[in-house]
Amino acid sequence: MSRVAAGVLIALLVVQSFSASLRKSPVFDEPAHIAAGLSYLATGVFAANAQHPPLLKELAAVSLRMAGVGWPAAGPPGAGMEWPIGNAIIAQNGPDRVLFWARLPFILLTALLGFLVYWWGRQLAGDLAALGALFLLALDPTIVAHSSLVATDVGFAAFTVLFLYALWRQLQKPGWKSVLFAGVALGLVLCTKFSAVALLPVAAILMLASGRKPADCAKEFAGMCLAAAVVIDVLYFSPAGILHYVEGTRRVNADHNADYLVFLAGELRPRFTYYFPAVWLLKEPIAALVSAAIGLFALRRLSKLARLFLIVPAAVLFAGYLFAADDFGVRYLIPIFVFAYLIGGVGLAALIGSGVRWKRGLAAVLCGWMALAAIGIYPDHLSYFNEAACVLDRPGSIGLDGGARCGTLWLDDSNVDWGQGLKQLNSWLDANGRGRTVRLAYFGTFPAAAYGIQAQVVNAAALLQPPVSGLYAVSAHLVARMPAFADRTPGASDWLRRTVPTAIVGHAYYIYEIPAY
Repeated sequence: MSRVAAGVLIALLVVQSFSASLRKSPVFDEPAHIAAGLSYLATGVFAANAQHPPLLKELAAVSLRMAGVGWPAAGPPGAGMEWPIGNAIIAQNGPDRVLFWARLPFILLTALLGFLVYWWGRQLAGDLAALGALFLLALDPTIVAHSSLVATDVGFAAFTVLFLYALWRQLQKPGWKSVLFAGVALGLVLCTKFSAVALLPVAAILMLASGRKPADCAKEFAGMCLAAAVVIDVLYFSPAGILHYVEGTRRVNADHNADYLVFLAGELRPRFTYYFPAVWLLKEPIAALVSAAIGLFALRRLSKLARLFLIVPAAVLFAGYLFAADDFGVRYLIPIFVFAYLIGGVGLAALIGSGVRWKRGLAAVLCGWMALAAIGIYPDHLSYFNEAACVLDRPGSIGLDGGARCGTLWLDDSNVDWGQGLKQLNSWLDANGRGRTVRLAYFGTFPAAAYGIQAQVVNAAALLQPPVSGLYAVSAHLVARMPAFADRTPGASDWLRRTVPTAIVGHAYYIYEIPAY
């Protein structure tokens, strides 16, 4: 019965991911990743998008090649050309067709993640806790939002769990077959994102904490690393792959603007030390947060090694993001959320298994609240905020979509809009503004014209001037940021703060009808 329930939850996750994906346009990074992956397969040169390892881009490219979409150029792209070439590939082959095939491997990876959370969760904490963890994963809007995207975050989470499961299995059943499995899994996760190197000290800590002889741990760790190096060479199509990998680590964040100001709660700064804790508390469903908090107190029921596997990887990754990552969005935390789901599953299991009526009732409320979050925000999962986002200033804006209508008061970038809403905007314009030219303030890299949108592009600086009459569609990213810039700019207009939108499309575009004066 437990396995049937798990199958239903994994199917639910896949259905949400697939159906929502069909309604969404390319997000900011997808054109570059698609172009880079296709260039790797066609040329064997890993120059494009080298600040990320190749595995996930290769998966998208293999799927596209099977569908007949190939690399259009004679050689590898020049510096910075991944986006225009990627846009051309998507536009010329049809956005819906390209995105379907490029995103398909990522949806399957999300299904693998769900399976691993359940399968490993059973071994860590039992059937009920594993189902609870899978339930939280399957209904989390952040997971659903990013599950289909040709990006690195959910893939990194899936291969992180695969590696840690393989390491757990190795410590439970030592042997060179287990070492090889863990080494291959290590190589795979290292080739999803360069921040995966943080898993090397995590693995060392967990192996030593298992109580095995340090000499045996050292031999097995070396064996894992050797197997991982072979996997890296294979994925870089070269016996010098490990050298390409090391060079790639030096280019992490190379395309990030050092002068970029991060937005949080109405303020702009180069960096916020509390950015990721704030993002976690605002973007995760309250039911998931409460379940994880209860689970932390219930972890004492698990073995010491199980507790360490749930806490150490999450703590190390979170510390790395807190002190070293750019403040770009909740998506960076997705690999850490998986451990929170596992801990939350322990919490739900403790409530249900307590035999106390009110505790079981609390578990039912948390599960119902979690389901409501998924239903209420569909299909705009990326823009989800929990109810706390509205409690202080706009409690009346809390709705079935949680606090999503207050998201722009707190965060910008991929937390609210990453370019995914062009299809929905086009549908809205067809129904409400046919024949009109919209003034579009867009946050994305794929051209709106590819969806037939007749737009006059408005840049961010223009939004600091009083608006002229006409129809505006402004990205939620800019609705969040520009009032803060207006506060810093003498004589600037803060009309975006003062003007009530006519409509909000896909939780990503704020529509303003500015009358003639």
